[in-house]
Amino acid sequence: MKKSRREFLGTGLALGLAPVIKSNPLNELIGPKKQEEKLKILILGGTSFLGPHQINYAIQRGHEVSTFTRGKTIPKIYPEVFSKVEKLVGDRENNLEALKNRKWDVVIDNSGRKTKWTEDTAKLLVDHVGYYMYTSSISVFYPFTGDDFSEKRSLVTEIPDDATEEEKFNYEFGVMKATSELATINAFGAQRSIIVRPTLIVGPGDRTDRFPYWLARLEKGGDIIIPGNRDEVVQYIDVRDLAEWMIRLIENKAAGTYNGSGPGFRMTTDAFVHGIHASYTSPVNYIQIDDLAFLKENRIIGIQPWVIQLPEYAGMSKSDNTKAIEADLRFRPLSETVRATKEWWYSDAVSQERRDKILTGERSFMNREEEILEKWRARGK
Repeated sequence: MKKSRREFLGTGLALGLAPVIKSNPLNELIGPKKQEEKLKILILGGTSFLGPHQINYAIQRGHEVSTFTRGKTIPKIYPEVFSKVEKLVGDRENNLEALKNRKWDVVIDNSGRKTKWTEDTAKLLVDHVGYYMYTSSISVFYPFTGDDFSEKRSLVTEIPDDATEEEKFNYEFGVMKATSELATINAFGAQRSIIVRPTLIVGPGDRTDRFPYWLARLEKGGDIIIPGNRDEVVQYIDVRDLAEWMIRLIENKAAGTYNGSGPGFRMTTDAFVHGIHASYTSPVNYIQIDDLAFLKENRIIGIQPWVIQLPEYAGMSKSDNTKAIEADLRFRPLSETVRATKEWWYSDAVSQERRDKILTGERSFMNREEEILEKWRARGK
């Protein structure tokens, strides 16, 4: 069955709005604090998932923020903060007029979905901005074969002629991100470029149902399929950890390329599930299905944040975050990510229709789970 990149990455991709996020109880531990050097920051994008958290942290630390968007998305995360943001309107496809004849200390490119977009903004801003930060992805490493996933790994810069239709979806995104990284460095040089490659981003404001699925599933309880081997690892990063770290990188003028992945230790799939369930009281019965052929047959290969160990995906959870940690990347505990995501997920910002789709939607894995378990038991497992 042919799957798009979005179908691979999630169990259902309904869009949702984000809520008013309350003050972070961990701020006393990890900041924010007002910086002595006040920066002028331009964010390309900024109203979706990652951007609002970056903006909130930056303003709390005393910086000035401008956003450049099409003016179509009204953010509900931190509305009181957005009243302090300069809002520039245009279109990265064909209208960059609002960016001309202006100066900023740094630009954060969150909305680079075409290489040409990055080329155009980088060339336009190169003499008017100190640093260019590009938000990339670990997809620049596709296919995820081998074991070395440090920043030195070679990037995917073209789609092989013999790629299947399904592979092309994954190659296209990885190639776009990799060539956009190169466009940034070509324009600004290595000493003025900051490249961040996040893994799966989770937390309040998530526009996919990848992480919320597991909250809903473990809250429901009952027989729960855990796909894959017990010792498989998962990687994810709380959007607030990523956003705050990116602001600190630009404060420190930390040019270079970084893998933005978490947690700060090796987490197995079982530990991930048990860690989430610690926030609930529902009775559960975990059923481990480690038969790769059975998982493929029943299309259970992309229930992130872990993926089944097909050769082309096996390394998705092996991103080396050593360099990022040395550059001050810090991590909230899973329990805090669950708490904040639950608060947002059950707020008025997420529609009941979206919540229902996870439980009963046609594309929800939860809707197929009982049938798959019957097949598994029929095999005498």
